Amino acid sequence: MGSLPHVVEDCGGVVQLFSDGTIYRSKDIGFPMPIINDESVLFKDCLFDKTYNLHLRLYKPTSISLSSPTKKLSVILYLHGGGFCVGTREWPNCHNCCLKLASGLNALVVAPDYRLAPEHRLPAAMEDGLSALQWLQAQVLSDRGDAWVNGGEVDYDQVFVLGDSSGGNIAHHLAVQIGVGSTGLDPVRVRGYILLAPFFGGVARTKSEEGPSEQLLNLEILDR
Repeated sequence: MGSLPHVVEDCGGVVQLFSDGTIYRSKDIGFPMPIINDESVLFKDCLFDKTYNLHLRLYKPTSISLSSPTKKLSVILYLHGGGFCVGTREWPNCHNCCLKLASGLNALVVAPDYRLAPEHRLPAAMEDGLSALQWLQAQVLSDRGDAWVNGGEVDYDQVFVLGDSSGGNIAHHLAVQIGVGSTGLDPVRVRGYILLAPFFGGVARTKSEEGPSEQLLNLEILDR
């Protein structure tokens, strides 16, 4: 009889790779924060990629900004962090951030999930980020598109891609692939990219990697 599967890679107990190729990914990250829901923003989930069963969450302010009542909603594509290995649109920090972006910026926020490593090697995550933008384009062009997207309240000429940590890395690669003001997604037009603490790494150490190691995100975990 063969030996039982054993752990060959362990990222802090959060993600474990076993010798038979199976993956354990903890759903209990232990966020010390509550999920904030109020009446200023509505949200709902949509399937955007049937092939990989990927969903996104839409956030829409319940009322147009009083300072500019005639202005349409800009669009923010929010890409969550998690080191490419963990993370979801449902994480409290991601959800709460999207609520604040929608209400504070008077924007339609689109927060997609993407395929995670090690089951799905890069550039799968970048491909899924592009797929989310293509889903947005399809909704705009379709007569049966999502009412929140093509209901006439959204300005598709003002789309911004915002990424946090590994999401910032994805946003960078989308910027390289799509560019600013590209017509490839017409009528959707990406006007800018915002990278929040973008996660980059490579053979040569960056200055931040050479500095004092953090307790949670130490170099060993980042390298894994």
